[in-house]
Amino acid sequence: MQIMDFINKPVRADAILTNAYVAGTVLENSQTSNVMTINYNFTKGSLTDAQIKVEVSTDGVTYYHLQSDSIAAGVNTLAPLVYKLAETSVGSTTPLTINTKYIKISAIGTGTVTSSSLAINVVLGKI
Repeated sequence: MQIMDFINKPVRADAILTNAYVAGTVLENSQTSNVMTINYNFTKGSLTDAQIKVEVSTDGVTYYHLQSDSIAAGVNTLAPLVYKLAETSVGSTTPLTINTKYIKISAIGTGTVTSSSLAINVVLGKI
């Protein structure tokens, strides 16, 4: 896989997490991008973990939580896709295929939020 063109977009400035999901800047995909990677910089502090979810929309009003799947005995089970960060880290997610106009990324901290922080940038690309 070779990314031919890419755009780096800030979604969430480095900030203390809360115990409720808070959405970052909603991205409007110009339909020139078809793959997305989430880059993050997480400081755990006193948290149990941080969680990141991705929602997509075609109209900017109704959002759908991306799903992950697991297959066992020929049955494909869907569950809401959540990236769980359990340790202080700087990292990147596996590239996600995207085919929607609006992308909303939200984050939550579980546990005591003291001294925690999370920054998120998204890289949109064209393969």
